[in-house]
Amino acid sequence: MAHTLSSRRTTRRLAADAGLLVVAAAFVLPLAWVVLSSLDPKAGLRVKAPDGLTLDNFDAILTSEITFTPLLNSLILCGGATLLTVASAALAAYPLSRFRSGFNRPFLLTILFATSLPITAIMVPVYALFVQVDLIDTMQGTIFFFAASQLPFAIWLMKNFMDGVPKELEEAAWTDGASSLQSLLRIVLPLMGPGVAVVTVFSFVMMWGNFFVPFMLLLTPDQMPASVSINDFFGNRGMVAYGQLAAFSIIYSTPVILLYVLISRRLGGGFALGGAVKG
Repeated sequence: MAHTLSSRRTTRRLAADAGLLVVAAAFVLPLAWVVLSSLDPKAGLRVKAPDGLTLDNFDAILTSEITFTPLLNSLILCGGATLLTVASAALAAYPLSRFRSGFNRPFLLTILFATSLPITAIMVPVYALFVQVDLIDTMQGTIFFFAASQLPFAIWLMKNFMDGVPKELEEAAWTDGASSLQSLLRIVLPLMGPGVAVVTVFSFVMMWGNFFVPFMLLLTPDQMPASVSINDFFGNRGMVAYGQLAAFSIIYSTPVILLYVLISRRLGGGFALGGAVKG
């Protein structure tokens, strides 16, 4: 009997390991293709060793028109929209977390519903509105819409993280004469650093990879972000510059990786004072 149980556990463990290897391969193979193809002078769709190593693919794309200007546009759009999203989400989540009201639950459910709306379903009225208010083909208009589209889920996340900060700390600050805004800025947000980091990374990554919104709202080629300009590598009649596309993909991914590395230490933290106050 014991031998049978041990055999079953071994079989399940092997099956789980095999499943994990399949999932890992699904992630590793595309990354391997990007790295290898960027150095391959004759890159194709297959994952293979390069036919000689070369940096010509990087030399071909490292120009202002192809890479630097689109990346700068992406940083302006996504960086500005991320700052606006995080600030607005913190201000909206604070009363939802700290004050009890009969409107809290309906409001949160409305926010949750808003996160499920497909972006394509609202782009037509948004486009018409932007034309009327002269925000079409403007960086600030695209920033506003980026922030608005990410704000529902950012509020939901921020509120859940904010619930983990002990209210007793704020009450002590209120006793000393601090306002609600001061307690939010000096106590709540510093203690929920991991939560702010998660919202920041999530918002930035979702905006960074968004093709449809800037493609619809921006018309001038000089304002297009990298998520749209990457489409230029797909030529007519199915011809694709795979090596240059792979090289551009590596450079395009760098800001997201750097952002994660810069704040990764905060992602592993927690609300250190929570247990001390309750104890």
